[in-house]
Amino acid sequence: MTSFQQARIDLGSQLRQLRESAQLSGKELAERLRWQPSKVSRLENARQTATEDDVVVWAQAVNALPDTTDELIRQSIALLERHDDWKQRHRSGLAALQEDIRDLEARTKLFRVFEPGIVVGLLQTSEYARHVFRKVKRLYSAADQIDAAVRVRMQRQEILYDRTRTFRFVVTEAALRTALAPPDVMRGQLDRLLAVSTLPNVEFGVIPFSTELPANPINGFWIYNEALVAVATMTKDFILRDPDDIAFYVRAFEDYAKAAEFEETGREVIIAILREYRQQTAH
Repeated sequence: MTSFQQARIDLGSQLRQLRESAQLSGKELAERLRWQPSKVSRLENARQTATEDDVVVWAQAVNALPDTTDELIRQSIALLERHDDWKQRHRSGLAALQEDIRDLEARTKLFRVFEPGIVVGLLQTSEYARHVFRKVKRLYSAADQIDAAVRVRMQRQEILYDRTRTFRFVVTEAALRTALAPPDVMRGQLDRLLAVSTLPNVEFGVIPFSTELPANPINGFWIYNEALVAVATMTKDFILRDPDDIAFYVRAFEDYAKAAEFEETGREVIIAILREYRQQTAH
């Protein structure tokens, strides 16, 4: 067991002790916090990393002492800083990673996402996601939780149908052509994008190969509300909360969005690629 895993177990144990001292069941605490009961279980059993916000509302719900709350916050911040490291993240398991992301998404009303080389996770089909997770498992020696990870990723997608949220996705044509799965799976994935692009709260833009890019697309990034930006590299996920960093990525996203094709013209790009995949499958 790594020191990171032990620290997460210790934090979960302290949260459980506070709940029990307040004479609350997991279900009762979840109702107070307007959470799913499963989240209380995941945090207490160290299957998910508690965020600073999680700890604050938990402590308030159980009437924890200020010093106790401060100590729990310190532990959660330290854990999240270490959790950004790829070794720690993937040792925790693929499904646990998806749970952490789902929790962040639940607090987000405006999503702005740029991806240059892969279909966005919220838009993936189960088969495309399965092939992606297999590659992640091999590359990072992640815990073998592919079925559970796919299931949670599919559950995450329910948020797309919440009309109170807005999603703005921009991808390069390369992201749609990068063969991370066999042609029949890629074909199903593109069909899925065509369907999702018609949702009233979803903007889906494609930057064609023929369009000059405003900047070198080194990394994808996710902007959650105006609160933080997640930037993924091969070995580390950077969580940026500085207002200047957030403003920079908002400008970068708008530049990419201006270069993208949306609605019918964007779907024409997808259909052209889909036609090629269909030809490959036929052969």
